[in-house]
Amino acid sequence: MRVMVIVKASPSSEAGEMPSTELLEAMGKYNEELVKAGIMKSGDGLKPSSTGLRVRFRGNERIVTDGPFAETSELIAGYWLWEVASMDEAVEWVRRCPNPMNEESDIEIRQFYEMDDFSENDPEGKVAAHEDELRTSVVMQDSTLAPYLFFAGRCDEALAFYKQALGANVAFLMRFNESPDGVPEGMLQNGFEDKVMHATVHIGKLTVMCSDGCDDKSSFDGFRLALSLPSEDGCTRVFDSLAQGGSVDMPLTKTFWSPLYGMVTDKFGVGWMVMVPGEPH
Repeated sequence: MRVMVIVKASPSSEAGEMPSTELLEAMGKYNEELVKAGIMKSGDGLKPSSTGLRVRFRGNERIVTDGPFAETSELIAGYWLWEVASMDEAVEWVRRCPNPMNEESDIEIRQFYEMDDFSENDPEGKVAAHEDELRTSVVMQDSTLAPYLFFAGRCDEALAFYKQALGANVAFLMRFNESPDGVPEGMLQNGFEDKVMHATVHIGKLTVMCSDGCDDKSSFDGFRLALSLPSEDGCTRVFDSLAQGGSVDMPLTKTFWSPLYGMVTDKFGVGWMVMVPGEPH
C-alpha cells in the first residue's frame, strides 16, 4: 500500500529554525535505510507557512490569503511517500525516525486512495484508465529517448568514422572484458571478449548509445536517424562524409518541407536523413 508520512509543523519549523548538523546527518542515514529497504519513493521538507499561500473556494470565488497560518498543529513541515505492506510496517518505520523537531513533534501516517476504491462509481474502468494514462504522461515528462545501435563487431571502426564525419564525442566506453559483473558464459560470440559492450556518444545535441552486440548478426533495418543542420553548406559536407563507403539512397535536393534534403546509408548500414529544416508552418 502507498502511504504519505506527514511531519507536522511545530513552533520551531514555523519560525524557520534550521535543523542542526547532527539532525541532518541522522535524517540522512534514516532516509538511506528507507531507500535500501525499497520503501521510500519520494520525500521533502517544506518551508514555513509564512512563505506560502492559501486559496479558499467560495462558490465561483477564489480567495488567496498570504501566510503565515495560525493553526500550527494543522500544518505540515515535510513528508515522505512510502510503499509498505501494511500500516503496522509504516508505524514500525516511523518509530525508528529521529525526532524531526527541536521540541515534541508528531508524524502522521495517511493511506492513499487507490483506483480500486472507486470501482463502484467507475464500473467500466474508464476513469481508472484515464488516470493510468495521466500517470504515464507524468513519468514520461522527465524521460529521455536515445537510439541504441548495434554494430556487429565494428563499433570501434564506426566510432572512428563518426568522429571524422560528424565530430562525434565519445563520452563513455566499456568493453565486455571490463564489465564489473562479468559476462554470462556462452553469451558472446568467440572473439568478442574485447569488443565494445556499451558506449555513449554525443553527436551535436543528440545522444546515441551503441555496442558491438554479442555477435556479428546485427542489422539496421526499419529506421533512419534524422540529422538537421542549420546551413546548406554544412548539410552537403555532412551528407558527403556519411556517404563515403556507403550508398546514396536519395541525393540532396529541395523538397516542399526542406530547402535541402537527402537520404544516405553509411558503410555500417545505418540509414540517415540529412536536411536543413524548412520554415515552420
